[in-house]
Amino acid sequence: MLDYEVIVIGAGVAGIYQIKQLVDFGAKATVLEAAPDLGGTWYWNRYPGCRFDSESYTYGYSFSRELLDEWHWRERFSSQPENLRYLNHVAEKFDLRRHMQFNCRVEAAHYDEAANAWRLSLGDGRTLSARFVILTLGLLSIPTLPRLEGMDRFKGQSFHTFYWPNEGVELADKKVAVIGTGATAIQVIAEIADKVGTLTVFQRRPNWAAPLNNSRISDEEMADIRRRYDEIFATCARTPGGFEHEPDRRGFWEVQREERLKLWDRLYDEPGFGIWLRNFREIFTDEAANAEFSEYIAERIRRRVKDPKVAEKLIPRDHGFGVQRVPLETYYYEAYNRDNVQLVDISETPIECVTETGLRTTERAFDFDIVVYATGFDAITGAYDHIDIRGRGGETLRDKWNDGPTTFLGMMIHGFPNLLMPSGPQSGSASTNYPRGIETGVNWCTKLLGYMRDHGYDRAEPTAAAETRWTEHVKQMYSMMLMRKAKSWFTGYNSNVPGHEQGRIRYFVYNGGAPKYVSTINKVADSGYEGIVFAPTDATGHGDLAAMPGSESRIQVV
Repeated sequence: MLDYEVIVIGAGVAGIYQIKQLVDFGAKATVLEAAPDLGGTWYWNRYPGCRFDSESYTYGYSFSRELLDEWHWRERFSSQPENLRYLNHVAEKFDLRRHMQFNCRVEAAHYDEAANAWRLSLGDGRTLSARFVILTLGLLSIPTLPRLEGMDRFKGQSFHTFYWPNEGVELADKKVAVIGTGATAIQVIAEIADKVGTLTVFQRRPNWAAPLNNSRISDEEMADIRRRYDEIFATCARTPGGFEHEPDRRGFWEVQREERLKLWDRLYDEPGFGIWLRNFREIFTDEAANAEFSEYIAERIRRRVKDPKVAEKLIPRDHGFGVQRVPLETYYYEAYNRDNVQLVDISETPIECVTETGLRTTERAFDFDIVVYATGFDAITGAYDHIDIRGRGGETLRDKWNDGPTTFLGMMIHGFPNLLMPSGPQSGSASTNYPRGIETGVNWCTKLLGYMRDHGYDRAEPTAAAETRWTEHVKQMYSMMLMRKAKSWFTGYNSNVPGHEQGRIRYFVYNGGAPKYVSTINKVADSGYEGIVFAPTDATGHGDLAAMPGSESRIQVV
């Protein structure tokens, strides 16, 4: 007797929606969450300045008109406390907490072939079984620390931004170090620069960033948004990134430079990702077009930073603007104009070690009260690697994905029956407005379960050929994009994760755009799930995969 029909791992944005769908579906299901409460990234990331880079009203769930009508987003780009309140509101409104178990870290998930069941081992010593496991682990849920000698010696406060203390941190008059200048660091630095005694930023590689241009949402504007929700979500559905921002369809070189500059000036002053996603499509594919636009952004940085030497250090030289996800900022560059803020380029003077009182570079020693590690994440596959996941024949997912993930549609894996990933690597979630992508993935996975129930199938697994075909398509999408050259989590780069240094691309995200992705996965479903092998459960609980329909796929990715 199985404990559950479906076990969902992770109670973040994807896991909350997945359990809602399973409850409506009538499945006996539960969510296991390692944290003390729900929220995923919005539970953990409580650092100052943490907020959406998606417009709030495009980030919320779209499945319930009543929910849309009653929730008032207070800011165009909502902050972490409000985001967490929203997710708690959703869980309470639909009575989802009773289906969730917290402080439940899953250490292992092994497929039992004889019983056609998944057996999970939890950190509290329990074991649970289920026919299906759905992984909603999050894209950026495993923080990484730098590999610095002496990190345990520091006598002051130190922590990764992911673990910013819930009770807050006293910053006034403190000497603070922030290591890193990625998306998280950019938010933290801008937010705390005027609240600390001194702030020293240690930068290895600068990132491009553009203004967030956040603002409050009035009652009148929110009422208008509610009236336009159908239009808003329709726009998100037809754009490559799942945002309101539609690309400029004119050819880059067909538009006079003066007109291009006018467009860029307007986009730079508008809210959100418009400067990235309302731009000419060639900035993603044409090196000359990208170089011209990158120089435009560089010049805007120079205008905002008073010290020319500091400005030049904040301008990336190893990649162009927009070839990796662009951090959005509020007065980030202006922070470096403050007398209490100092930038240290550790590509020139590397950090040698952490000391009892601070940090020492090859040039000098620094004393600090607080050291903040804004050093990124083991992105996309890190959370999968932290669970001992084993499929047929005892094959470990960690070994299968050692050189990078291989999937079918980013949601299933050959050799791992009844394992689903609505927001998995190579799916339509990682490179898009996340909730728009996860709703697509969750809906598809739930529909698959319904198909299996209707046809008396208890087991589903993609063929090796279908997995290979999809993975090759994902690789092909990279070949057209300048991002293939970037040191980015989109390409699996993280110098703090052994084996993930630059030199080998991992094809983590789908670059074909949301409309193409949705069209492809819908074709698979409409065809009776070609590329997926189904099996009924016989008297022994074991079906014959090879004998069932769906062993060959005729779906062509276009």
